[in-house]
Amino acid sequence: MNILDLPDEMLLAILNKMNMVDVLYSLVDVNQRFDRLVLDSLYVCHLNFTNKTLLNRNSAIAKQVLDRICEKIFPRIYHKINKLTVQSLSMERILRTMNYPQLHSLSLVNFKQKILLQHLTGDTILCRLLNNQITHLNVEINDDITRDLSNENESNMFELILSLGECLIDLTFSQWFPNRDFEIPTLNITSTSCVSSILTKLNIEVNTFDDCLYLLDGHFQCLSTLIINIFEIFDSSANIDNTKKLRKLKCFSLTSECYTQFYDNGVVSLLRRMSNLEELTLFLSVERIESTYIDGIQLYDEILIFMPQLNKFTFSINTLVVNRYVTIDLPSNDDIQHSFSKRRYQQVGSYVDDKLTNNERRCHVYSLPYQFDSFLHLNSCFQGGMFDKVRSLAMTDQHPFEHELFKKISRDFPYLQKLVVLNSTPQKNKQRTSSLITFVHLIKLDLHLAHIDYVEQFLLERNTRLPHLRNLVIEYEQLAMVTNNFTNDTARSNCSGLRSIFTRKPFVRPENFHSYFPLL
Repeated sequence: MNILDLPDEMLLAILNKMNMVDVLYSLVDVNQRFDRLVLDSLYVCHLNFTNKTLLNRNSAIAKQVLDRICEKIFPRIYHKINKLTVQSLSMERILRTMNYPQLHSLSLVNFKQKILLQHLTGDTILCRLLNNQITHLNVEINDDITRDLSNENESNMFELILSLGECLIDLTFSQWFPNRDFEIPTLNITSTSCVSSILTKLNIEVNTFDDCLYLLDGHFQCLSTLIINIFEIFDSSANIDNTKKLRKLKCFSLTSECYTQFYDNGVVSLLRRMSNLEELTLFLSVERIESTYIDGIQLYDEILIFMPQLNKFTFSINTLVVNRYVTIDLPSNDDIQHSFSKRRYQQVGSYVDDKLTNNERRCHVYSLPYQFDSFLHLNSCFQGGMFDKVRSLAMTDQHPFEHELFKKISRDFPYLQKLVVLNSTPQKNKQRTSSLITFVHLIKLDLHLAHIDYVEQFLLERNTRLPHLRNLVIEYEQLAMVTNNFTNDTARSNCSGLRSIFTRKPFVRPENFHSYFPLL
């Protein structure tokens, strides 16, 4: 069958799964039918000019491709474009090509901080668009801290965008600096210029809890939705009021992967201010000293009872309890489940690990169906279930992970792309009698804090198949041992597609290294 024999609906479904840059470059002017479909307002209203690699990274668009699209195609569709997604290297060319009278939504992806600052100062095209017509803006900065940029410039980035975005009602701002001093807030919002009277939705990544408190300290009068990812929640160091009611806030989402001891005295106090909240999302890791697990009764009595308008509560909460000086009878998993059923929650999953040492215990509670793309601190007490939205999984335990657990994970996390294994305890059952495990979509595997048994578990093809593995984090000595100095054929298949290997210590590539990893 010829592709042109397909009905329009099927052709459009195919086009929507293809990269838009490839479609515009390859199919426009091929024939009248393709032109009608590709240049239709419904297709080109959102133009995405990003190229994704196998590692889900953005790559630059070839010059000849961009030239053809800008010179031959944009003049035919510029008035139909409502939303643009562009990268740093192509933004200037695309924005200079035409005026876009219907453009109201702009996504700036994979920008360096210094480059974006240049576009946000002076009489630039980006500044004019932000001043006059952009209502929805997404900014993704992908950068390490650079010494030539001051802290003032870092915090001013957010202020600049707010001051320029006179029409902004929806802002997503991702500015992540993994190497910075996290005791300094990312935003440091103290000036009166960092305000907006019309912004209704803000999605932002910050470093500290102070950043969150600053955002809710009266700077955004109309803010009804706040989605915030905080790198680390610790005791507030600033004099910020954490008691004033936030009556206009209707939707709040808080994500923080690092363990915090500031849940009871910080997070709970903040949530109690949101008396008119309708939707609440919590993704937290909490460490409690001389205490007990967070369960359904505590969530209701300490938080939810203060939110009478709440109609949707989505959560994943890990609790690490450290009781060294007091003896507390901690609840079982049945007790945890009962605490939720008494308060009429929706279906809830949970598991309790009471086998940890050093007076530590763990509990994980989460709403079902599971809605997050990450799953943290999974251990051998995991109860199973279906987690088809999860793309990143971190496993940690002081007890061994056996083959059957990994088999369960491959079944219960069918679309897993990244797996981190933290376990220094060797496996007990290394006689593989069960079926081969396959992680169909796994791209990145982190084993650098794992016992060598787990290197064998994943790299040896008799145990596991990893057809799309591209990135490996591992100790070099373990990699050399399992591959028998890169001569062992039983690990060659899982390693042949690797495009990146990260080791803690540098090493000199031996003679057989390149043939074992041909893409490195």
